[in-house]
Amino acid sequence: MRSRLEYSKVAPGAFYAMRQVQKYVDNSGLERQVLELVKIRASQINGCAYCIDMHSKDARALSETEQRLYGLSAWHEAPFVCDRGRNFNRYTFV
Repeated sequence: MRSRLEYSKVAPGAFYAMRQVQKYVDNSGLERQVLELVKIRASQINGCAYCIDMHSKDARALSETEQRLYGLSAWHEAPFVCDRGRNFNRYTFV
């Protein structure tokens, strides 16, 4: 595996901005489980195995179900995704 870029050292200003965005998201009122699912999905799209593993563990610690974790990559077809989740994904990730 090739080593990853240490973006906090290469671009500290960008790293700071990302931390500020994360702080805003953390205070958005969305449930922590939902935020972890979003992070996992973004990690899947970005192809980052490290982040998928990390956020999956965080989601499990918040009592996320295995069914929802396994079905995340095909959320649009999953019968167990509620309307709120389906609409959230549709309007957020298009």
